[in-house]
Amino acid sequence: MVELCLLIGRIMLQNGAETYRVEDTMTRIAASYGKEDAQSFVTPTGIFFSVSRVEPAKLVRVYDRATNLSKVTAANNISRNITGGRLTIAEAYEQLSVIDTAGPHYSLATQVAAASIASGCFAIMFQGNWYDFLPACISGGAGFVVLLLLHHLFKIKFFAEFLASLLIGTLAYLFISVGVGHETDKIIIGSVMPLVPGLHITNAVRDLMAGHLVSGLSKGAEAFLTATAIGGGVAIAFSIF
Repeated sequence: MVELCLLIGRIMLQNGAETYRVEDTMTRIAASYGKEDAQSFVTPTGIFFSVSRVEPAKLVRVYDRATNLSKVTAANNISRNITGGRLTIAEAYEQLSVIDTAGPHYSLATQVAAASIASGCFAIMFQGNWYDFLPACISGGAGFVVLLLLHHLFKIKFFAEFLASLLIGTLAYLFISVGVGHETDKIIIGSVMPLVPGLHITNAVRDLMAGHLVSGLSKGAEAFLTATAIGGGVAIAFSIF
């Protein structure tokens, strides 16, 4: 049961769930198996869990975090089935293991295409014109590819975001120089939107409102550093050209 709680907590935390939701899910599952005094403490990089106040706690480190809300939803559904008495520990653990080992819900090509189209649409939404749509699509798609590639190679998130935004700023300037597109700022704003840490900001606020100050402040700091990396990359591109 302890391993089950730690597994579902890790899956949820790694894929974008709020800290207080992870703690609540783990304690509810433990309570459904008769452990009413279970204790959990979750931070963005680790999970502590004990079935009672006197039992030793177990620790699980979380090294990599992404945004995959489909996995969070699937884990939530399993937790509801557990608390409803419709799944045994072995059945629940098997289903969670399948979710944990599953790859991304969408292929790499689909993710890049979605980032490209979203970049163009954001450029229009921020009062750009249709001449900026295609440059924003290309810049946003290229920046997203660089982000995924560098993050896979170096595992340094902020470095990948900095270089991706640097490429976006460079491409936007080149498009305007050759007469493709009208407004550099609209192209850049639209292109960097897939990189903006919207989920981290939302989760930071929700954790702070729920009283999880450590998690809320750390997620807020992560979002601030990401925004700084994005702004720094664009600023460097502007200073070069």
